Amino acid sequence: MTDYARLLEEIAEAAREAGEAILTVVRRGFDVEAKQDSSPVTEADRAAELVILAALARAAPGVPVIAEEEVAAGRIPAHGDVFFLVDPLDGTKEFVRGGDDYTVNIGLIEGGTPKLGAVFAPATGRLHGGLVGEGAWLEDGNARQPISSRARGEHLTAVASKSHLNQATIDYLREAAGECDYVAIGSSLKFCIVAEGKADIYPRASPTSEWDTAAGQAVLLAAGGLVDGPDGEALRYGKPTFLNRGFVATSGWKPPRLDAYLEPFSGGGDLPQGV
Repeated sequence: MTDYARLLEEIAEAAREAGEAILTVVRRGFDVEAKQDSSPVTEADRAAELVILAALARAAPGVPVIAEEEVAAGRIPAHGDVFFLVDPLDGTKEFVRGGDDYTVNIGLIEGGTPKLGAVFAPATGRLHGGLVGEGAWLEDGNARQPISSRARGEHLTAVASKSHLNQATIDYLREAAGECDYVAIGSSLKFCIVAEGKADIYPRASPTSEWDTAAGQAVLLAAGGLVDGPDGEALRYGKPTFLNRGFVATSGWKPPRLDAYLEPFSGGGDLPQGV
């Protein structure tokens, strides 16, 4: 029987170690390259991923790891119902610009859904963790405190991407939330804001990769939230090429379906760029 609490602590520590590898690269400076899909990649992405791969091999030997830069290099391990999804540096655009809203994401998938995850923000030192069914927490400095999503009120606050906000998302928000406040932030921190009870809804009406969302979804589910795919069913994992067409995360209430707002998408082609 898996000791999930122990495993969460070990992946949280791996996320911290990867964050330190990123900050080491920041301190000495780095160049920015472009991947095949034109998205940016740096030495920090690769250094962080190597740290995580080694840590997961120790913490959960034999469990396959689907990691962003490994996939980009064509290295995709065979996997069943249990596997890790890793984004070693989510929010690379914000990272390259010198912002602090980038994260290290590590999530464990079981049976198509996130079981646990850790989201670490190296620039601020804030670490979010969650074990579905057991609760979520935020560690800020030396203090760790439980977090939970909030009940839906009359006036909602939405959170959405800095880099990927499109008209479809804006149109969807008008239906789902009406006139609402709006917070823009990069990376998987958007899931964490909803998990902390600071926002009510986070829609994404354009494609993402599964490693962008797995850890953040685990934290939000553990905090009492909900993440639906475009069809109104729970967002699932292990899809062909690891692509999400879109999703809607809420603090726990059922949102309208998103699929009417999405452009046709075959599931092939270039990988999408972050959350």
